[in-house]
Amino acid sequence: MQYKGYAIKDTKKYTDFEVIDFKPKPFTEDDVEIAITHCGVCGSDVHTITGGWGPPELPLIVGHEIVGKVTRVGANVKDVKVGQRAGVGAQCFSCLKCRACKDDNENYCPDMVDTYNAKLPDGTKTQGGYSTGIIAHTQFVFPIPDEVESKHACSMLCAGLTVFSPLIRNGAGPGKKVGVVGLGGLGHYAVLFAKALGAEVFVFSHSPSKEVDAKKLGADHYISTGKPDFAKSYAGALDLIISTRDVAKDMPLQDYLTMLYVHGSFITVGIPDDPLPELKSFDFLANGCKLGGSHIGSKKEALQMLDIAAKKGIKPWIEELPMKDVAKAIQGVKDNKVRYRYVLTQDLA
Repeated sequence: MQYKGYAIKDTKKYTDFEVIDFKPKPFTEDDVEIAITHCGVCGSDVHTITGGWGPPELPLIVGHEIVGKVTRVGANVKDVKVGQRAGVGAQCFSCLKCRACKDDNENYCPDMVDTYNAKLPDGTKTQGGYSTGIIAHTQFVFPIPDEVESKHACSMLCAGLTVFSPLIRNGAGPGKKVGVVGLGGLGHYAVLFAKALGAEVFVFSHSPSKEVDAKKLGADHYISTGKPDFAKSYAGALDLIISTRDVAKDMPLQDYLTMLYVHGSFITVGIPDDPLPELKSFDFLANGCKLGGSHIGSKKEALQMLDIAAKKGIKPWIEELPMKDVAKAIQGVKDNKVRYRYVLTQDLA
């Protein structure tokens, strides 16, 4: 069996995609095969194929916001059937045995396997969703509710889940005040889901240009971080801040920490190529604030997110492109021109 996909062969030519053939992992009774119809374009894809996160193993097909039609299921698969729509996010395997895996924290398994640019235990190199198909373990395959269109569901499986998980784990809901740093692919999802959970939402951006968008998405407040002393009016006001910021340079991290209430958390889900600004121990003392991170989400959280999206009618702001226009999408993400997610539609099958 072979699939086809759009691959890059040189990180210095990261928009030079070529169609290549590749073999998926051997199919097992725990697996689901999906014929891909849609794949979102994630900032992680750009970081990977440009070498920003280190040299990838080439040739490489990226893409980990995958939705399509199930074409085969193993005997041990219980929650999806042939002909049903299903998706795969940024993780395609874990050990399934460790404490994290048994506690619905498989996204933190020490032996987790990324959907692309990684290797499965059998040695198979993982290739992503800018392609015709994927085979993945059922634990990492998510059935898509009928109420959620494939073009909307695909980017939820990384961008949506990446912000939904820390929102849920840090108590976002009625009576809580949640800050969102940055209004991009991740940030616009953070606003949508924080509002859906009932929180009061504050958007922080370095530019006033996205205020109209933020308010349309449901944000209650919009604060431009380019203004001097922008944080003073919100000292101790927020219960949680989710940072989707992708650039570490000139990030006013100390200012953000001052806006947290006692034991409030600043969770970064953006992963800049460069280190975060330096902090001192005293920066944590005045309010006992916490600084942390979050890594995608578990299947339990993914299913909860999709259920909320179905019931609340959540729709991300997307621009659809045929998969052959992947270079345009990648460059658009790199240049921060997308508002707020590109979705590639299948044209190879």
